Amino acid sequence: MAVYTVHAPSGFGVDVRTSPDKIVFVRDGFHFWAFVAGLLWLIWHRLWLALIGYLVVSAALEGVLWAIGAGASTRMWAMAVVALFMGFEASSLRRWTLSRRKWRQIGLVVADDEQEAERKFFARWDGAVPAPAPARGNPALHPLPHSSLAEDAAGFFPAPGASR
Repeated sequence: MAVYTVHAPSGFGVDVRTSPDKIVFVRDGFHFWAFVAGLLWLIWHRLWLALIGYLVVSAALEGVLWAIGAGASTRMWAMAVVALFMGFEASSLRRWTLSRRKWRQIGLVVADDEQEAERKFFARWDGAVPAPAPARGNPALHPLPHSSLAEDAAGFFPAPGASR
Protein backbone atom coordinates (compact mmCIF):
# COMPACT_ATOMS: atom_id res chain seq x y z
CA MET A 1 0.00 0.00 0.00
CA ALA A 2 1.19 3.46 -0.85
CA VAL A 3 0.63 6.75 0.92
CA TYR A 4 -0.72 9.64 -1.14
CA THR A 5 -0.75 13.26 -0.10
CA VAL A 6 -3.66 15.28 -1.47
CA HIS A 7 -3.04 18.87 -2.61
CA ALA A 8 -5.38 21.65 -3.75
CA PRO A 9 -4.70 25.15 -5.06
CA SER A 10 -5.34 27.96 -2.62
CA GLY A 11 -5.26 30.88 -5.05
CA PHE A 12 -7.92 33.52 -5.46
CA GLY A 13 -10.86 32.49 -7.57
CA VAL A 14 -10.17 28.76 -7.22
CA ASP A 15 -12.96 26.84 -5.52
CA VAL A 16 -12.02 23.20 -5.15
CA ARG A 17 -15.58 22.26 -4.16
CA THR A 18 -16.88 23.15 -7.61
CA SER A 19 -13.88 21.77 -9.53
CA PRO A 20 -12.46 18.71 -7.79
CA ASP A 21 -10.43 17.90 -10.93
CA LYS A 22 -7.88 20.46 -9.73
CA ILE A 23 -6.92 18.22 -6.78
CA VAL A 24 -3.55 16.48 -7.15
CA PHE A 25 -2.50 13.20 -5.55
CA VAL A 26 1.23 12.70 -4.93
CA ARG A 27 2.42 9.18 -4.12
CA ASP A 28 5.09 8.96 -1.47
CA GLY A 29 7.96 6.55 -1.97
CA PHE A 30 10.46 5.57 -4.63
CA HIS A 31 9.66 6.65 -8.21
CA PHE A 32 11.21 4.26 -10.72
CA TRP A 33 10.89 6.56 -13.73
CA ALA A 34 12.51 9.44 -11.85
CA PHE A 35 15.42 7.08 -11.14
CA VAL A 36 15.73 5.80 -14.71
CA ALA A 37 15.06 9.04 -16.60
CA GLY A 38 15.26 11.89 -14.09
CA LEU A 39 15.56 14.64 -16.68
CA LEU A 40 12.48 13.50 -18.60
CA TRP A 41 10.54 12.87 -15.38
CA LEU A 42 11.18 16.44 -14.21
CA ILE A 43 10.09 17.84 -17.59
CA TRP A 44 6.96 15.64 -17.64
CA HIS A 45 5.87 16.92 -14.21
CA ARG A 46 6.92 20.50 -15.04
CA LEU A 47 9.25 20.86 -12.08
CA TRP A 48 11.33 23.63 -13.65
CA LEU A 49 13.36 24.78 -10.65
CA ALA A 50 14.10 21.19 -9.70
CA LEU A 51 15.14 20.57 -13.32
CA ILE A 52 17.57 23.48 -13.20
CA GLY A 53 18.96 22.20 -9.90
CA TYR A 54 19.30 18.69 -11.32
CA LEU A 55 21.19 19.99 -14.37
CA VAL A 56 23.47 22.19 -12.25
CA VAL A 57 24.29 19.39 -9.79
CA SER A 58 24.89 16.87 -12.58
CA ALA A 59 27.10 19.27 -14.56
CA ALA A 60 29.04 20.36 -11.47
CA LEU A 61 29.60 16.75 -10.40
CA GLU A 62 30.75 15.79 -13.90
CA GLY A 63 33.05 18.82 -13.99
CA VAL A 64 34.60 18.04 -10.62
CA LEU A 65 35.09 14.38 -11.49
CA TRP A 66 36.63 15.31 -14.84
CA ALA A 67 38.92 17.88 -13.16
CA ILE A 68 40.28 15.36 -10.67
CA GLY A 69 40.78 12.80 -13.43
CA ALA A 70 38.24 10.24 -12.20
CA GLY A 71 37.73 7.20 -14.36
CA ALA A 72 34.59 6.33 -16.28
CA SER A 73 33.41 3.84 -13.67
CA THR A 74 33.73 6.43 -10.89
CA ARG A 75 31.73 8.94 -12.91
CA MET A 76 29.11 6.29 -13.65
CA TRP A 77 28.76 5.42 -9.94
CA ALA A 78 28.51 9.11 -9.01
CA MET A 79 25.73 9.65 -11.55
CA ALA A 80 24.02 6.48 -10.29
CA VAL A 81 23.98 8.01 -6.80
CA VAL A 82 22.41 11.19 -8.22
CA ALA A 83 19.81 9.06 -10.05
CA LEU A 84 19.09 7.07 -6.87
CA PHE A 85 18.64 10.31 -4.94
CA MET A 86 16.29 11.51 -7.67
CA GLY A 87 14.20 8.33 -7.39
CA PHE A 88 13.86 8.64 -3.63
CA GLU A 89 13.22 12.40 -3.52
CA ALA A 90 10.93 12.75 -6.56
CA SER A 91 7.73 12.98 -4.52
CA SER A 92 9.33 15.51 -2.16
CA LEU A 93 10.28 17.65 -5.16
CA ARG A 94 6.68 17.55 -6.41
CA ARG A 95 5.31 18.50 -2.99
CA TRP A 96 7.89 21.31 -2.68
CA THR A 97 6.91 22.68 -6.09
CA LEU A 98 3.22 22.52 -5.23
CA SER A 99 3.77 24.37 -1.95
CA ARG A 100 5.90 26.96 -3.75
CA ARG A 101 3.00 27.48 -6.15
CA LYS A 102 0.72 28.17 -3.14
CA TRP A 103 -0.99 24.78 -3.11
CA ARG A 104 -1.71 23.25 0.25
CA GLN A 105 -2.04 19.74 1.51
CA ILE A 106 -5.65 18.91 2.31
CA GLY A 107 -5.47 15.22 3.04
CA LEU A 108 -3.64 11.94 3.26
CA VAL A 109 -4.80 8.64 1.78
CA VAL A 110 -3.44 5.10 1.97
CA ALA A 111 -4.30 3.04 -1.11
CA ASP A 112 -2.92 0.53 -3.61
CA ASP A 113 -3.01 2.91 -6.60
CA GLU A 114 -3.98 6.48 -7.48
CA GLN A 115 -7.50 5.59 -8.62
CA GLU A 116 -8.27 3.88 -5.33
CA ALA A 117 -6.75 6.85 -3.48
CA GLU A 118 -9.10 9.17 -5.36
CA ARG A 119 -12.11 6.98 -4.58
CA LYS A 120 -11.23 6.80 -0.88
CA PHE A 121 -10.54 10.51 -0.61
CA PHE A 122 -13.70 11.67 -2.36
CA ALA A 123 -15.84 9.12 -0.48
CA ARG A 124 -14.96 10.74 2.84
CA TRP A 125 -14.44 14.33 1.60
CA ASP A 126 -17.16 16.77 2.56
CA GLY A 127 -15.97 19.45 0.13
CA ALA A 128 -14.42 21.65 2.78
CA VAL A 129 -10.79 22.61 2.47
CA PRO A 130 -9.17 22.89 5.89
CA ALA A 131 -7.99 26.31 6.97
CA PRO A 132 -4.25 26.83 6.98
CA ALA A 133 -2.50 26.07 10.24
CA PRO A 134 -1.77 29.09 12.40
CA ALA A 135 1.75 30.41 12.31
CA ARG A 136 3.93 28.78 14.89
CA GLY A 137 5.18 31.12 17.52
CA ASN A 138 7.91 30.68 20.05
CA PRO A 139 7.56 27.14 21.50
CA ALA A 140 8.81 28.42 24.87
CA LEU A 141 5.61 30.46 25.16
CA HIS A 142 3.47 27.32 24.91
CA PRO A 143 4.48 24.96 27.74
CA LEU A 144 3.94 21.27 27.29
CA PRO A 145 1.50 19.50 29.61
CA HIS A 146 3.10 17.82 32.61
CA SER A 147 3.69 14.11 32.25
CA SER A 148 5.82 11.48 33.88
CA LEU A 149 7.97 11.46 30.75
CA ALA A 150 9.11 15.03 31.34
CA GLU A 151 11.44 14.05 34.17
CA ASP A 152 13.13 11.02 32.63
CA ALA A 153 12.42 10.26 29.00
CA ALA A 154 10.74 6.91 29.60
CA GLY A 155 13.67 5.76 31.72
CA PHE A 156 16.26 6.16 29.01
CA PHE A 157 17.97 9.14 30.63
CA PRO A 158 17.49 8.94 34.39
CA ALA A 159 18.38 11.90 36.56
CA PRO A 160 21.78 11.69 38.28
CA GLY A 161 21.51 10.06 41.69
CA ALA A 162 18.03 8.65 41.04
CA SER A 163 17.27 4.96 41.34
CA ARG A 164 17.50 2.89 38.23
